[in-house]
Amino acid sequence: MSVFRILQWPLRSRARADSPSPEPRPADAPVTALNPEDYERLEPCMRLSDGTREVLYCTPSPATKWRVETLFAKEPDTMEWLEGFQRGDVLVDIGANVGMYSIWAAAVHGARVYAFEPESQNFAVLNRNIMLNRLGGQVTAFCLALSDRSDYSLLHLSQFGVGGSGHTYGADLDHHLQPRASHYLQGCVSASLDHLVAQGAIAAPTHIKIDVDGLEHKVLAGCSATLRDPQLKSVLIEINSNLDEHRRLVGELTALGFSYSDEQVMAARRTEGASTGVGNYVFRR
Repeated sequence: MSVFRILQWPLRSRARADSPSPEPRPADAPVTALNPEDYERLEPCMRLSDGTREVLYCTPSPATKWRVETLFAKEPDTMEWLEGFQRGDVLVDIGANVGMYSIWAAAVHGARVYAFEPESQNFAVLNRNIMLNRLGGQVTAFCLALSDRSDYSLLHLSQFGVGGSGHTYGADLDHHLQPRASHYLQGCVSASLDHLVAQGAIAAPTHIKIDVDGLEHKVLAGCSATLRDPQLKSVLIEINSNLDEHRRLVGELTALGFSYSDEQVMAARRTEGASTGVGNYVFRR
């Protein structure tokens, strides 16, 4: 694997070369004096490069900056899984957030990606990341929750901020499926993966990634036909070993001919903090 380094933390200008320059700001103007033209030109992003390839991520918040800085450390099993992709493989990324792994899979490994992220602010940055990396023909983003059926409901946000996670569709629950008080309610729609594939809205995947902070069993219930498709090579899914609903998923996937490594699971499972017992399983066929 190539060594990628963060090269800079720039403010990229989106101003056209032929657009008039803004009037210079007086030296004694308050720092808060930011006019709309100045604001539009601010595009904080971070650039990862190994000397030959570059990947750009828009970082308009501390959470998105942290996601770039921890890309290789946060989920090394996910990055290792992506290393096994072949050019032209089809990834369905369910719970894509701002697209850290979707962009990486497309830009570095040549995958065709369908990224699903229902939260409004994350979805906007996901699309900006697609545009920054000129991946519009390779990554398609849907502002849609995947579940066991097509439905209209509410997305319960754990927080209101770009790059946040822990949001749940259709129920106000935390990642342990315990009731909580959400910070904001967003109108949302859902569909099953089987329905989208059957309707031709997306191509049948060769790889699936599922990380929806507790409702993975709902997503998997809407994938039964897709999981039986022999062209599906692998499924990476975050499983909470504290939940009966999640523990059953392991048996369901192995019954379909998938296998996993106990060593990989134990290395990925968190052993402290609020997410103790939660970790990725990489199922391969």
